[in-house]
Amino acid sequence: MGQNKKGGFIMQAGILAAAGIIVRIIGILYRSPLVAIIGDEGNGYYNTAYNIYTIILLISSYSIPAAISKVIAARLAVHEYKNAHRIFLCSFIYVIIVGGIGSLVCFFGAGWLVGVSSAMVLRVFAPTIFLSGLLGVLRGYFQAHKTMLQTSFSQIIEQILNAVVSILAAYLLMQMVVGKDATTQAIYGAIGSALGTGSGVLIALIFMWMIYLLNRPIFQKRLQSDQSTSLLSYGEIFKIIILMVTPVVLSTFIYNLNTASNLKIYQEVMQIFKNYTEEQATTGYGLFSGKAMQIINIPIALASAMSAAVIPTIASTFEMQAYGETNRKIAQAIKVTMLISIPSAVGLFVLAKPVVMLLYPQRATVDMVASLIRVLSVTVVFYGLSTLTNAVLQGIGKVNLPVVHAAVSWLLQSAVLLVLLFFTDFNLYSLCIATVVYSFLMCLLNGISVRKHLGYHQEMMRTFLLPVVSSFWMGLAAFGVYWGLAYLIRLIDKDPQMEIAGINNVLCLVPAIAIAAIFYFVMILKMGVVTKKELKKMPKGTTLLRVAVKLRVLK
Repeated sequence: MGQNKKGGFIMQAGILAAAGIIVRIIGILYRSPLVAIIGDEGNGYYNTAYNIYTIILLISSYSIPAAISKVIAARLAVHEYKNAHRIFLCSFIYVIIVGGIGSLVCFFGAGWLVGVSSAMVLRVFAPTIFLSGLLGVLRGYFQAHKTMLQTSFSQIIEQILNAVVSILAAYLLMQMVVGKDATTQAIYGAIGSALGTGSGVLIALIFMWMIYLLNRPIFQKRLQSDQSTSLLSYGEIFKIIILMVTPVVLSTFIYNLNTASNLKIYQEVMQIFKNYTEEQATTGYGLFSGKAMQIINIPIALASAMSAAVIPTIASTFEMQAYGETNRKIAQAIKVTMLISIPSAVGLFVLAKPVVMLLYPQRATVDMVASLIRVLSVTVVFYGLSTLTNAVLQGIGKVNLPVVHAAVSWLLQSAVLLVLLFFTDFNLYSLCIATVVYSFLMCLLNGISVRKHLGYHQEMMRTFLLPVVSSFWMGLAAFGVYWGLAYLIRLIDKDPQMEIAGINNVLCLVPAIAIAAIFYFVMILKMGVVTKKELKKMPKGTTLLRVAVKLRVLK
């Protein structure tokens, strides 16, 4: 188990990002037939329960990989292998206790945490919280060694089984209640989807444990070679874990609390003051959370992957007081993240409706979801930056700052949401605007703190301005190709009113995305945004460089 110096953390982030994007694509692809089975009402019940499950998971298990990888990476940097292994073992004890409590709260508190219709779904999620903690420790251990391959494969396996079981279980459970009212069928369908989530986590846990057993001889050999005598006591280790995990958990908790609080605020205001039924409010929220945000989260996968990869690297360089190297790593991570986040935001804005028609083709909601995506598209950039700077602050030990920033951002965005819901008719768009406000504030506050504590100065031209210019022209190219092809199809079919959907939508969308990607790639190289050296460090960078030279984009 090496440090994988050849690829560096950008390469490892690329591996994890590729897995994250695959996972999200699988997630969206299976959600489409799943929603067709359980309906928008069932999707609303599932997302209501899922959002509360996520909050409990955040407190008990979700932040474990990031926290554990940071603590262990700091020990590995100074070759304290015995202490690193002790931290690994103590982490299991920690998650067994905390994850167990989280599971019990989820199961027995379901009736209080969500409405009656979603309570059964939330109880099905309960065991998954406990399993996720164990899985998180194993993932964090391998990430601390600066290798993301194991985590990446486990995520893909997890999502594949999740997709298969969710669809089958939802269908079979709904068949059991055929003849009963639509709400009962929707609840049973949502329960089937929740079973899929648990099945995915279980298979990923089994996979990671097998990988650990295969690598155990290597770990044991390093333990035997460690001659250090200053071993941490188990009491000291638990103190380190708690002091590191607790702020990370709090920041991630508050960072995501806006989702649950927005759900509660939206449902209460719409039902009490705007005469919506529970079904209408839940179904509407499902469009925002279960469709629009699912699509928005695909490009955000890169920032999440970059964060996971950068934490052990930042922790190691900061531990060795190589502050200049720390800042260089931060600049490199932000630049790569922006090179993908900015064009992704523009692409989603321009091609929102075609993308929704491809992934969620329910005709009644296509236009609404597409409009929500257009408003949300800028959050791809803001969430990308805020997620990455969150990781940087955690990596340098300033774990309390993201907690404060998240709390301030959450309070302000909640105030904005309440004002918009009470005094405008924006309804679902109010949720989008509040999400934009939250992500922007987190991005701003984190950026100020990184600059203050590391003396970090962000390069603007090649990181932000030129990618924005390139993305603007790329967006025009994508728009022109899509609608140009759509016009040709209408001419061929001799029906000017023909709707571009189904296979015709795919025939227009795929070339539009492909040409836009090539156009953007050429522009950032021609404008000097990415150098030969930087390109070579990226995943498949040597191949990309060879293609660029052959196309005479680079010399």
